[in-house]
Amino acid sequence: MRLPKFYNTYLTAAVATIGGSLFGFDVSSMSAIIGTEQYTTYFNNPSSTLQGGITAAMSGGSLVGALLAAFVSDRLGRRTAIQFSCILWIIGSIICCAAQNVAMLIVGRVINGLCVGVTSSQVPVYLAEIAKREIRGKVMAIQQWSIEWGILILYYIGYGCSFIKGTASFRIPWGVQMVPAVLLFILIPMFPESPRWLAGKGRWDECHEILANVHAKGDLDDLVVLAEMLEIREMIDLETGKNSSYLQLLTKENWRRTSAGVMAQVWQQLAGGNVMMYYVVYVFEMAGLSGNANLIASSVQYVVFLVFTLPVLFYIDHTGRRSLMIIGSIGMGVFIFAVGGILAQYGEYAPSVGGNENIHITLVNSYGASRAVLVCSYLFTMVYSLTWAPTAWVYAPEVFPLYLRSKGMSAAAAGNWAMNFALAFYVPPAFNNIGWKTFAIFGTFCFAMAIHIFFTFPETAGKSLEEIDYLFGPDAPRPWKTRVGGDDFEHKVEDLRETDLKVTSEHVEETED
Repeated sequence: MRLPKFYNTYLTAAVATIGGSLFGFDVSSMSAIIGTEQYTTYFNNPSSTLQGGITAAMSGGSLVGALLAAFVSDRLGRRTAIQFSCILWIIGSIICCAAQNVAMLIVGRVINGLCVGVTSSQVPVYLAEIAKREIRGKVMAIQQWSIEWGILILYYIGYGCSFIKGTASFRIPWGVQMVPAVLLFILIPMFPESPRWLAGKGRWDECHEILANVHAKGDLDDLVVLAEMLEIREMIDLETGKNSSYLQLLTKENWRRTSAGVMAQVWQQLAGGNVMMYYVVYVFEMAGLSGNANLIASSVQYVVFLVFTLPVLFYIDHTGRRSLMIIGSIGMGVFIFAVGGILAQYGEYAPSVGGNENIHITLVNSYGASRAVLVCSYLFTMVYSLTWAPTAWVYAPEVFPLYLRSKGMSAAAAGNWAMNFALAFYVPPAFNNIGWKTFAIFGTFCFAMAIHIFFTFPETAGKSLEEIDYLFGPDAPRPWKTRVGGDDFEHKVEDLRETDLKVTSEHVEETED
């Protein structure tokens, strides 16, 4: 049976980013459950180090998955890599759902992580290569919004299941998280392959057809489509014969773009955003909340996360990436320092808090300070949602050339997951040993990254992927002098419009030959 084909960019993004919801499901499948009595009792009250290991297992698998994803993506295509990852997620979820002990749970989470490593690195590549430059940021930011929907949906499922007695309270959420993977596996073949991947394989007719269907309702002779075809051809010609190994990311020609792509992902983790997601229950226990009050307050964190990411879809292509990352860094630094400062000033030592032996500071006797921690946590998440949460996923795949894009994004996503793994493992012991100073460390990272971005990250918004290559070349302007938008692509369209030749798809094909 011939499958129907869909070429709408937004619909393509909506389906492809179901892979992002898998990441979100994993975040809240732990955060909603680690504070329940059913979980802690069944798994024998994991110590801070063991709980860090359980949480970090997914990140460790994601690190490996991200590095392996490029080989599948380059050889078989972006869609096939995404579809393959769904199988891994289903297998991992089955193992988690059936877990009889910590070892089995960790194995399942590692396999889940392999899937998330593939989707987190290759879905942004796929969307970057298929979207128009004018809406590329918006389309790619849907990835982050999908992550947040996954977080919120499974968090409430986990919260609802927390009232169930016995192991079903955590087995049901871990089983339900298979549903998006099944949907993605079925739906992704109905959408087009990356035209730039097809061009890299010499499949120009298919590349041209997809560009025409995605950008011009099937008009092969549309000037914008022809200009993009010519631009891709020029880039393919320049890259022909180049080595596409991981080592090429470190050459003199590419190290600056590699640094920008990888550090965008690393800084996103070091800002503390995902820590405030994974361990929000712990943070609010420090604020003096417990039981249902804690779980409900934690869910508000995820609602804030979701609601304030939506506006980014409408302005990210106009305001640019640099300004969002710099302003976001400063704002997050202020609020996470405030959380640490409030805990330092008003917190009281306790052997354990709410039965959690990983936490030794509480604001239970200070109502005003407790509410201040909640407000600052929500404000931190609001700023993170409006800036860094989506922007890092948009910026990283933009900076790499076509012949290295899948490997470059794999390396960038691996950087993200390496930090995610380290922090997921580090944070419970940090809360246990240094308490409020944990927040001060992340605040310091926030201000450091603002400085780093100002001096080294050029603006990529409004430029074609081929134009962005110039920003990392020997004649490129200083990063702080780059602006939103690009002129080269418009000049190509105008040249085609003004030429005396009859510009048709046949003319482009002759040019390619």
